[in-house]
Order: sequence, then C-alpha cells, then structure tokens
Amino acid sequence: MTEREQKEIFDSWLEQHRGILFKIIRAYAFTPHDQEDLFQEVCLKVWQSIPDFRGEAKPSTWIYRVALYAATVWVRGEKKRPPSDDLADIDHTLIIQDQSSNEQLDWLYEQIGQLDPIDRSICLLMLDGYSYKEIAAILGISQSNVGVKIHRVKEHLVRKSRETHQYGV
Repeated sequence: MTEREQKEIFDSWLEQHRGILFKIIRAYAFTPHDQEDLFQEVCLKVWQSIPDFRGEAKPSTWIYRVALYAATVWVRGEKKRPPSDDLADIDHTLIIQDQSSNEQLDWLYEQIGQLDPIDRSICLLMLDGYSYKEIAAILGISQSNVGVKIHRVKEHLVRKSRETHQYGV
C-alpha cells in the first residue's frame, strides 16, 4: 500500500466515522487538552492500523476496535503522569461540531466516563447500535459477558439517575 492510498483511506475514514472518534474521546478524556491529546493518539493509531485492515470487518468496527484500545492505553498512561495546567490556555485543534449543551447527554457522558474502560467501551458500542456479538468481537470478550455487563451498567445508570433526581444533584 502506498502512502497516498493510506492517506486516502485515512481521510475517508476520518470523514465518515468522525462521530465514533468524538464519542470515544468524550468518554475517555474530560478536558480540552486531554481530548486533543487523545484525539491525536487515536488518529495516529488508526493511521498505523490501515495497512493491517483486511476488510474482514466493517471499517467502523475496525475503527472502534483501534480507537477503544488506544483510549484505554492512553488512560493508563495518563494516570502515571502528574496533571499539568501549563497548556490550559492554548487553542485546540479538535473541534466537536455540535457544541450545543444537552443536560441529559452531558450527564450520561459524565456517568459513562466514571465506568471502568471495558464498561465504558460497551456503553459506547451499545449506544451506536452494535449487537452483543459485534461488541464481543470488538472487545475480545464473550457475548454472555457483554450481556451481563450491559445489564449491570443499565442498573447502575438507573440507580444514579434516581439518586440525581431524588437529591437534585
């Protein structure tokens, strides 16, 4: 594969599957600086993965797999670094198109962000309409494990929602 072909595939994937990347980034990184860092890391990993893509899965499935793996590795690496406010005032190149505020969506992303990385990944995939079988294939776990985890996450979110509404948090 030539670099030009790789660039064409990358540009096409980025255009078609931008929403997947934004969801993952929003669920794994919470400050503009961290979102920018994670966006760059995910894009690098997607770029590097293109020669290995054999077309056995849909590009969106492949991108999810690569991006989720990159995000979980990035989170582990970030926990080892002390927080830095040095870059808080710089402009960021990652621009999420729909900046409109939606309290419920913001709450949901906040709750998803507090889950462990596997549960977080399952939520994102489930919200995008992937089947248990597809989620299992992407994450390398069994379908029954996916079902159990989805059930537990739903129970957790319902409980958190009730607490939020009960206490007006």
